[in-house]
Amino acid sequence: MSKRFVLRNVKRTDERAIDIAIEEGIVAEVAEAGTIATVHGDEGFDGKGMYVSGGWIDLHAHAFPELTPYGDELDEIGVRQGVTTVVDAGSCGADRIAELRASGRTAATRLLAFLNVSRIGLQRVDELSRLEWIDPERAAAAAAANPDFIVGLKARMSRSVVKDSGLEPLRLARRLADRLSLPLMVHIGSAPPDVRDILGLLESGDIVTHCLHGKPNNLFGENGEPLPELLAALERGVRLDVGHGTASFSFKTAELAKKAGIRPDTISTDIYRGNRTGGPVYGMSRVLSKFLLLGWELAEIVDAVTVRPAEWLGRPELGRIRVGEAAHLTLFAVTPGRYELTDSEGETRVADRIIEAKGVFANGQFAAC
Repeated sequence: MSKRFVLRNVKRTDERAIDIAIEEGIVAEVAEAGTIATVHGDEGFDGKGMYVSGGWIDLHAHAFPELTPYGDELDEIGVRQGVTTVVDAGSCGADRIAELRASGRTAATRLLAFLNVSRIGLQRVDELSRLEWIDPERAAAAAAANPDFIVGLKARMSRSVVKDSGLEPLRLARRLADRLSLPLMVHIGSAPPDVRDILGLLESGDIVTHCLHGKPNNLFGENGEPLPELLAALERGVRLDVGHGTASFSFKTAELAKKAGIRPDTISTDIYRGNRTGGPVYGMSRVLSKFLLLGWELAEIVDAVTVRPAEWLGRPELGRIRVGEAAHLTLFAVTPGRYELTDSEGETRVADRIIEAKGVFANGQFAAC
């Protein structure tokens, strides 16, 4: 690639058409479409009719390829899906976090990670069923060795994971998070433990993922109103993340949330090999399209995979387009047609348009999706 790359005739979500010039991986100029002069030796791409945003960030994915079932190749769930930054959501604990980091070093996709509070991570799917697997000293050592890689701690608090341990793994995770000054991402699912008790242990900056699942023990009461514990947690500054996954996104729950005025802060996939190839996730575009179907504005959807996760990460440059900063860009289209979209409960709805990733500029290179 030449030292200068120009992305031409692309639109922001406000429909303003622009050109973007990138020199040696840095955004050099953003200008009205058609106004950046062509220089001999330029390479580029004409994105007429397409949108551009800061690079998409998937705040909940599983990118350690060696693990089964919750693993996948980083670039398969990253740049090939329009995602420039993947945050692995607890695939590894202290035992293997160094291997996860090493696995991402040759990828085009940027990799960050939540450290599983269980040292064994997802070597087993009941990783919090034995309290001796929660080793605070080893977790602290792993966090100290990877301060630029580990962004928080992950605890999967559902019945199949904790078994007879109840709420105690989360109490231990809370103490560890406070000790290390790291936020928690907490997976919610089937009881026990009760989601109301889980919410009571979360603090400002912590994240509830799978916030729109359709199982009992979700964030809404029998009358469809948000739980008082949820409202109190949101008031404290707890954040909500989608984490679609194989079993954790319901159209009906999403409609309850919208009716109550509750919007997830971030949209993520919980993608891994099985739900990428066999659904219902398939990729970030498909997940974002479900929110378009639910009536979200395009700008709000894009913010939920760019500006908001980047702000939570404390790395705003990863989700924006700004002159003088490294280029992390996603090119996408909104395509009309007739498309069937299926949630994790097996409910299928028909959309008249979808979001489709078309390309990324990441790690100093442009690549089509």
